[in-house]
Amino acid sequence: MAEGESLESVTEHERILQEIESTDTACVGPTLRSVYDDQPNAHQRFMEKLDTRIRNHDREIEKMCNFHHQGFVDAINELLKVRADAEKLKVQVTDTNRRFQEAGKEVIAKTEETIRCRTQQRNIATVVDKLQMCLPALEMYSKLKEQMSGKRYYSALKTMEQLEHVYLPKVSQYRFCQIMAENLPKLREEIKEISMSGLKDFLESIRKHSDKIGETAMKQVLSVQDLVDFTPVYRCLHIYTVLGDKEVFENYYRKQRRKQARLVLQPQANMHETVEGYRKYFSQIVGFFVVEDHILHVTQGLVTGSYTTELWTMAQSKIIAALRTHSSYCTDPDLVLELKNLIVVFADTLQGYGFPVNRLFDLLYEVRDKYNETLLKKWAGLFRDIFEADNYSPIPVANEEEYMAVISKFPFQDPEGDKVSFPKKLPMSQSVPQIYMQVKEFIYASLKFSESLHRSSTEIDDLLRKSTNLLLTRTLSSGLQNLIKKPHIGLTELVQIIINTTHLEQACKYLEDFITNITNVSPETVHTTRLYGLSTFKGKVAQTACMSACKHLSTSLTQMLLDSELKQISMGAIQQFNLDVIQCELFASSDPVPGFQEDTLQLAFIDLRQLLDLFMIWDWSTYLADYGQPNSKYLRVNPSTALILLEKMKDMNKKNNIFAQFRKNDRDRQKLIDTVVKQLRSLVNGMSQHS
Repeated sequence: MAEGESLESVTEHERILQEIESTDTACVGPTLRSVYDDQPNAHQRFMEKLDTRIRNHDREIEKMCNFHHQGFVDAINELLKVRADAEKLKVQVTDTNRRFQEAGKEVIAKTEETIRCRTQQRNIATVVDKLQMCLPALEMYSKLKEQMSGKRYYSALKTMEQLEHVYLPKVSQYRFCQIMAENLPKLREEIKEISMSGLKDFLESIRKHSDKIGETAMKQVLSVQDLVDFTPVYRCLHIYTVLGDKEVFENYYRKQRRKQARLVLQPQANMHETVEGYRKYFSQIVGFFVVEDHILHVTQGLVTGSYTTELWTMAQSKIIAALRTHSSYCTDPDLVLELKNLIVVFADTLQGYGFPVNRLFDLLYEVRDKYNETLLKKWAGLFRDIFEADNYSPIPVANEEEYMAVISKFPFQDPEGDKVSFPKKLPMSQSVPQIYMQVKEFIYASLKFSESLHRSSTEIDDLLRKSTNLLLTRTLSSGLQNLIKKPHIGLTELVQIIINTTHLEQACKYLEDFITNITNVSPETVHTTRLYGLSTFKGKVAQTACMSACKHLSTSLTQMLLDSELKQISMGAIQQFNLDVIQCELFASSDPVPGFQEDTLQLAFIDLRQLLDLFMIWDWSTYLADYGQPNSKYLRVNPSTALILLEKMKDMNKKNNIFAQFRKNDRDRQKLIDTVVKQLRSLVNGMSQHS
């Protein structure tokens, strides 16, 4: 130890060396720093200590090496001996490894193949499991396709429902299932379109063939289901019901059928020309409602009772309106009779299907009136032909055979005449038996209409008597009236006509018996209408002749005043002319022929009377003031007639000197005439402009 070195510093240096030896080199910095922080020259002393310590360690290392040197040499020798054995072992290991690798290649290949097979097996098993899950869905989808191809759409919808709710949810993770699910709404729409297309074809078909359907139904030989395949309706109804759109389908069906109803109920413009036009019209309507009635009874709610009732009520109104319009054009009684028969069959057919047809049978009364009108027109022509062909001479009969030929047609009875031997003459002319036979033919024709009207014998009897009365009182009477106006009818012919009407009047009771026989109505037990028409014939012939004579006389007198050859007329002439007209009026008021109502015959002279009164009274202020009024005193005086007569008086006054001494009165009268003439001319011009 150095002299100057203290014990403390030595101890401190020992401590530092121990820390250096035992401390990690990374942490030796602080320890070394303490060497420099101590006393001066401490660094030098520490370095000395450090050298000493290193020398001590070197000596210890040397001692240890000397002690272990021989062992180390022996170990090296042993190691050199092992080296040769290690080389041999290495060669053997390498060779063994090579042979092992060669032998393991086949095992590795087999192992890899086994691994692949097991992987495939596992995959196949997985696929089989998945296919087992997917197979029902695929089978159902395949079944769906087959049903679509086979047009079994209702079954297809059921299959879709199973797919959606049962099968597809189990395998929804697969894309093909998603595609299927996406296709189902499209298939539903396709089914709806196809079924709707089928329904449209059905509606078009029954629209085109409704007349055939109705014609067959009116013949009552087949039921409607034998004529029409309603499958499209059932299919479409089921499909829309399954899809939840039943109301949509019902609204569509009813809307389309209403449109078709309007078309069916619209008659052709020329329907009234032929019976076929009416037959087709009725057949179409029957076909329409027969189909609706079938739909009503075989479906639930597609067609309701209220719907068909409403439709039939509307249709019945249109049918009646159409028949009224078109029957008014009919002039052929045979066509009207055919129309009646068609209406009866039409009404009976629809009544059989439960539709009320009372209004149609009521319409038949209107059609019957039309039928009678056409009969009356037809018989008017027949009567006219008979009258024109008659010679208006008593019928000559040469023998019994000719006599029987006449009375077989006409119920003629003449006990006194029967005593006269042949040849002889019957009092009536040949038109009498012909007219009598035609009246009976008319009764037969009228009876034809009453058949099948579901009316009692009493009603039919009453209808026949009323129509026969019309024939006698209107048609035959009018024919006789027109006959006596003919130019070739003289006094002799007129007498024969009166005789003829007498015999026709007497035959009226035989016509009543004839009607009773064909209707089987007992006149004793049932009130019947009497045939009264013939009882008025003779009075009407005489009345017509008298009225015609008065009208002819009035017209001739008026023409005399207005004749263009008569240039001038005086007031005195008018006064004398008035006296002549008064005589005519006295004759008219004397009731020369019984049966005229009061003043009826005098009306023949009313136009002439008002004209003469106007000039006799010289009442021009009243005439001009009241002209055109319905209550005018001179309503029947035409301004042009008054003007012609007044101008003739005007010209007469200019040359008349009687009033020369009364110049002022003459001038005033002439001025008044001029004024009235101007006003009359104004009225006449106004009438011509309006016309």
